This record gives sequence, structure tokens and C-alpha cells, in this order.
Amino acid sequence: MEKIKSEKRFFSFSSENAPAFSVASGSVAEIETMDCFSNQIQNPSDTVEMIDWSKINPATGPIFVEGAEAGDALKIEILDISVAKKGVMVAGKDEGTLGHLLEGIRTKVIPIRGSMAVFDSKLSIPLNKMIGVIGVAPKTGEVSCGTPGSHGGNMDNLMITTGSTLYLPVFVRGALFGLGDLHAAMGDGEIGVTGVEVAGSVKLRLESVKNLKISDPILSNGDYFTTIASGKTVDDAITRATENMALILKDRIPLDLHEIAMIMSATGQAQICQMVDPLKTARFAMPKWVLDAYKFRL
Repeated sequence: MEKIKSEKRFFSFSSENAPAFSVASGSVAEIETMDCFSNQIQNPSDTVEMIDWSKINPATGPIFVEGAEAGDALKIEILDISVAKKGVMVAGKDEGTLGHLLEGIRTKVIPIRGSMAVFDSKLSIPLNKMIGVIGVAPKTGEVSCGTPGSHGGNMDNLMITTGSTLYLPVFVRGALFGLGDLHAAMGDGEIGVTGVEVAGSVKLRLESVKNLKISDPILSNGDYFTTIASGKTVDDAITRATENMALILKDRIPLDLHEIAMIMSATGQAQICQMVDPLKTARFAMPKWVLDAYKFRL
């Protein structure tokens, strides 16, 4: 198993990034990550004035996946997520959905004890460990690790966690994969701009999949098949994720679009991933028991 340290990191997904590591398709790697602040906040006395804001949302990599070519899909099986013993949160003026109600910016260091994040003496929050930034290089240009898109990136999707399989479209040879921005706990929307931001490591399997043409990320877990999309507004993101689901189902189950719209409306879930980044991210989740009735296969 490859063990990849966080010293090799980047701050924008780009086809111009030189690969830091190379792995064979189908291999398992353990990838170490810094938190979204590049581990700059360690103690309650550390303030936002001390942060180098050019070092936000680092992703470890990029990782060249042998055999991955433009037009393929990259299959990422998330096998395990481990987090450090403390996390950090930030809330402040003009940040997130509630930023207009706040004055100044405050940081909070949050100890991780066992399976709980200790917010204060009265409240401990159960961990729901997940990956905030995970993606591949776009076809052209560069995309900040703080921004989501068709390449993945800063999707902040609660479903990107242990036991899930994420599929990303591949735009360049080798995919140039990277991840970072782990959360020990986060709610849908990430309305305050941070979850419990934490360093850690992710064990996963990377595999190039031929003959799977996708335009945006998709995800599968034990209960749901999910389409993920980003847009300028939450409405844009939800609409795109919903349309993607309908078109994928149209090609794979014996129903027309009218009936697909009916079962999506009766059983599917339109959900917000995050609403605070430069582009917003949403998902549409279909229960697998519904799709199994029609022998759905990706």
C-alpha cells in the first residue's frame, strides 16, 4: 500500500501540476492531509490574523493514476478515514450564510475524544468523518481547491465518507487526483463556512474505469445512488444534479422520462451539500431499493 505524506500538496487543480506521486490503477493508497488552514491553528490563542490565507484548502498530491485517460472515469473507493486529536472552527463577519449577522472573526479549537468532538463543557458532537475536497485536474485552466465543479473539488458532501464509492470524470492523462479538507463533523450546507476542520488520513482504492462516460461526479453507497453537481446558485446545482440523475436512469432502466420523473418525485431526495463556496453544490439521491427493482447497473 502506498503511503503518501501531506508535504506534497497543491492549492489549485490543474493539468499543469507536475505529479507528486504515481500509483497503479486498482491500488490502495493511504493519503495524509493537513486541515483546511494548513494546520496553522493549533491553540486557542491562535487567531485569524496569524493565518497565511494563501495556504487555504491544501490537497495532497497530485497523484498520477496509471492507465487513466481523458474520457475515462476515476473510481475512488473510500475504505477508511482517520482524524487528528483536535479540530478547529472559524466563524466571522461576511463569512457563510450568517456572516452578515456577525462582527469580527473568531476561532475555536475543538478536542476530538474517541468518537466525539468536544464543542464545550455541555456539548459533544458525534463524529461524521468526511472528505471536503476531492477531485481531479480540469481539462483546461486551474480551479482553486476552494471551489467545486465537474472535476470534484470542494464539494463538502457528507456522503463522501467511509464505505462510499465516488466516480469522477477524467479530463487529462493520469487524472492528477488529490484530496484534503477533512471534517470530523459537518452539517449539510456548511452554513458557517467551516465544519470541524481537521488533519488526518484517508485510505482508498483508485481505479481507472473505461467506457463510463460521466459529466459530473456520482456516488454510490450501501443505500443510495447519487448524482452531484455544482452551480452559481443552489437552484442551479440542484437542477443540474436532478437532470443528471434522470438522464442516467433513462439510459439504464426500462422506463421513459415521464415515469422516471414520477419515481424520482416519489422516492428521491434533492439535498444541499454546501452553500458557502464560490459555486454551490447539491446532490440528488435515489434509494437503491427502488433502482434494484429495475435491475439498475452503472
